[in-house]
Amino acid sequence: MTAPGPRNLAKAIALKVVSALLFALLSAFVRYLGETGVPVGQSVFFRSAFAIVPVVLIYAWRRELMSAVRTARPLGHLGRGTISVVGMFLNFAALARLPLVDATAISFAAPLITVAFAAWFLGERVRIYRWSAVGVGFIGVIVMLWPYLDLSQFSAEGAVAQAATLGAMFALAGAFTNAGSVIQTRRLTATETTSSIVFYFSVICALAGLATLPFGWLWPDRLQLAALIGAGLVAGLGHILLTESYRFASASVIAPFDYTMMIWVFLLGYWMFGEVPTVYVYVGSTIVVVSGLFVIWRERQLRLRRERESEGPANVI
Repeated sequence: MTAPGPRNLAKAIALKVVSALLFALLSAFVRYLGETGVPVGQSVFFRSAFAIVPVVLIYAWRRELMSAVRTARPLGHLGRGTISVVGMFLNFAALARLPLVDATAISFAAPLITVAFAAWFLGERVRIYRWSAVGVGFIGVIVMLWPYLDLSQFSAEGAVAQAATLGAMFALAGAFTNAGSVIQTRRLTATETTSSIVFYFSVICALAGLATLPFGWLWPDRLQLAALIGAGLVAGLGHILLTESYRFASASVIAPFDYTMMIWVFLLGYWMFGEVPTVYVYVGSTIVVVSGLFVIWRERQLRLRRERESEGPANVI
């Protein structure tokens, strides 16, 4: 694993915020591709294949390319990649059917689900405070999902309403797979480098996307091709900047800046697609974000407490 670099909070925050912007651009590209009829599998392939380009270039320039290829746990990467592939298909399918802000806001349930998964699969001790935050967060998710759960609208609005409801279900299922991917990543970090995790993730997802070619891909026009390639490049660069941010500050300090992505998707959704969030999204996403921030704060407090306890009582002179 790469050793942590010198502490530089301002640089860490800047890298984190820029990575959030890049991931928001990725979502906007995928939203556009879905709206123009590009198959999800084709978008998955281009997003994953072209994400490898900046990863390979930057790690080759650093002379760390072999660390990206070398692995002691190929099956672990396969398991993580499989979960991530399912999540990517679900997330892309949701973006093709939902407004950009709605799909993104629902996806922010993933950190809350990760808390539950960490307790169940990793045996982490989760106290009442974090369980309460998870419960409150899911109330926020239900608020956001509420408009899509009104089945009476199907008879009036037909296929559009059905597609939106299906998209909401895809987004929620994607949040669960994203949380599962985080848990598997935590397991891999015990022996694997960050570069190898990103590299094999991209390769596995690209192969899965390529497997959909026989089911019919669209011959893209210039704008679609630019969006397909752009999705991959910003995804790869976003992962690199995200990784770099953790070199200069601890995860618990900069994790809250993940939520700046909501600002970017709001602006991109309005600018590119003329989308205006509903009151359900405003209220529900606020509840989810506050719950997520509480979980982050609580985990930071527990980490600091463990560090103090491990140091033992101070020496009295």
